[in-house]
Amino acid sequence: MPETKSPRNKTLSLSDEEKQRLKSFIIGPEELSGKTAALPAIENKIINGDLFGLLPRLPAEFADLIIIDPPYNMDKDFYGNRFRGLSSDGYREWVRTWLPAVVELGKKDATVYVCGDWKSSSALFMELEKICTVRNRITWQREKGRGASANWKNCSEDIWFATRGADYVFNVQDVMQRKKVIAPYRHNGEPKDWHDTDEGKYRLTHPSNFWDDITVPFWSMEENTEHPTQKPEKLVAKLILASSRPGDIVFDPFAGSGTTAVTAKKLGRRWVGIEQNPEYCLWAQKRLEKADEDSRIQGYKDGCFLGRNEG
Repeated sequence: MPETKSPRNKTLSLSDEEKQRLKSFIIGPEELSGKTAALPAIENKIINGDLFGLLPRLPAEFADLIIIDPPYNMDKDFYGNRFRGLSSDGYREWVRTWLPAVVELGKKDATVYVCGDWKSSSALFMELEKICTVRNRITWQREKGRGASANWKNCSEDIWFATRGADYVFNVQDVMQRKKVIAPYRHNGEPKDWHDTDEGKYRLTHPSNFWDDITVPFWSMEENTEHPTQKPEKLVAKLILASSRPGDIVFDPFAGSGTTAVTAKKLGRRWVGIEQNPEYCLWAQKRLEKADEDSRIQGYKDGCFLGRNEG
């Protein structure tokens, strides 16, 4: 018998009937075989296929923002597709096989974000700086993972912020963070740089390159899937809001369970995603449908980002 989930467990699940229906919305590799796709054919679509075979079929310089979350340099089973860890040099060689071609799909003023962990981040940086201007490293606190008795527990990851050129979008006012005021200061009896609300005293602060307000999806959250390395919508929302405008195209070459595409849709952007695992494509498509009914992003409200586990 199939396992019965707790009523509070909101992890995505699909019936056989849903899977059959959702397949019709996903582009297969055969539809792009032997030709360069026109942008309208792939816009707001998840493409199921191998990245290396699909890259030559995509239109040149179509993306305003590229968000890349590749397999990190470790053994990992992605629903039957296994990535095996490589030597440091081997991983860099693997990154070189796709990163330049992916970046070239961005417009001249495009921004590129590349995700990594402690073991893969340096290789990603070294290859990225050859073809882009690397402007910063974001470190975000995962606050999830197994304990370690002979090492430090891994609870942070990196995101490299790079641009193709000197001109790029950065909407700092769209990614302000709301923080609680511990010692409220007044000037002439009025709050200085903070607001008194029904929820408490808060101030808006400019975003830094260390993010400690992120909650990794878990079973009681609507966005959760069984993807082993799923990124939170809140995290991706920061990247999209900072580095694109409404209506821009966001490209994700390792789409996974669709977090980038879903978040782009919720924020009024267009998207293109590539994912080789057909099951993940179905999860992504289901999440895109659910976004029509509920466009909320956990931790983002009234134009600003809230603290961890708020909202």
